[in-house]
Amino acid sequence: MDAFFASVEQRDHPQYRGKPLAVGGSRERGVVAAASYEARKFGVRSAMPSKLAYIKCPDIIFVKHRFDVYKEVSAQIREIFLSYTDLVEPLSLDEAYLDVTHHKKGPPSATLIAKEIKAEIYKKTQLTASAGISTNKFLAKVASDYDKPNGIYVITPDQVLPFISELPIEKFFGVGKVTAAKMKKLGIHTGADLKRYSRKDLMRQFGKAGVYYFNISRGIDERPVVSNRKRKSVGAERTFDTDLHGPDQIKNTLESIVKMVEERVKKGNHRGRTITLKIKYSDFQTITRSLSLSFATQDYQMIFDKSIELLSLVDLEGKGVRLVGVSVSNLEGEESKSGAQLTLSF
Repeated sequence: MDAFFASVEQRDHPQYRGKPLAVGGSRERGVVAAASYEARKFGVRSAMPSKLAYIKCPDIIFVKHRFDVYKEVSAQIREIFLSYTDLVEPLSLDEAYLDVTHHKKGPPSATLIAKEIKAEIYKKTQLTASAGISTNKFLAKVASDYDKPNGIYVITPDQVLPFISELPIEKFFGVGKVTAAKMKKLGIHTGADLKRYSRKDLMRQFGKAGVYYFNISRGIDERPVVSNRKRKSVGAERTFDTDLHGPDQIKNTLESIVKMVEERVKKGNHRGRTITLKIKYSDFQTITRSLSLSFATQDYQMIFDKSIELLSLVDLEGKGVRLVGVSVSNLEGEESKSGAQLTLSF
């Protein structure tokens, strides 16, 4: 989807249309969750501190997120996907892989199917989407960013190697800023440069990820589209309008955060063995502290007590805290209850 959260807000609030808009944060504080294309022209991006977004674009409008609405629209879009194929792998609320090798309806062409899906999304939601089409997940993902907004970009089989050869290394999906900088120091600026390195050399420089880089430089990505991905963690977090100081203030807010975590794990019939506390300081430095239990739990008091225990391991001296989060991982589902801690009624 194109600037999904921001586009939903512009759809539902005509006064925001055509104007630079940021979902999340405020002029004084917070982080941009999504930016409209009007704001992106000024260099505003998601995950950018709101203060910086305001400096870049003084006329920007900040609005609160409405995740319930975004989830509702995402579900509508998912229904459209599933009417074409059962092989749908969501990456987030606004993005998914679709394998249409064997599709339920539509013309025998991935490109024409993408056009139909885009048209149906717009008809049902009044929102635009962009599509990337190719022979595997890596190429489709890269292609999806090439003709935004409201575009389609196709990389046919005979175009794969020439396309990758000229692709700047920072545009490779899976290559972040740190890795891109390291690659450039090694003289790797394009796919052609990357392809010159052997698998052994890339593994020496980048560990196991070196195998992935070796393969994608040759257009190889054999990962299937997986329709039922196992959830790895359940959590909740809060960003505060003013910094918290000291353990007492953080303990007070942990109660509501852990309550949200408890509700979410119970809703998904999950139990988890690992509790993680996340702290983001006022300077945006983020740390996590984790511990693992000998049993899986979904109990509020257990998660809360362990979160407090983890908090005692965090350095809070003279530091303001802008975000606190708690998550439960190493999950067990309804099908695996052996060893779970039971809550007994007396």
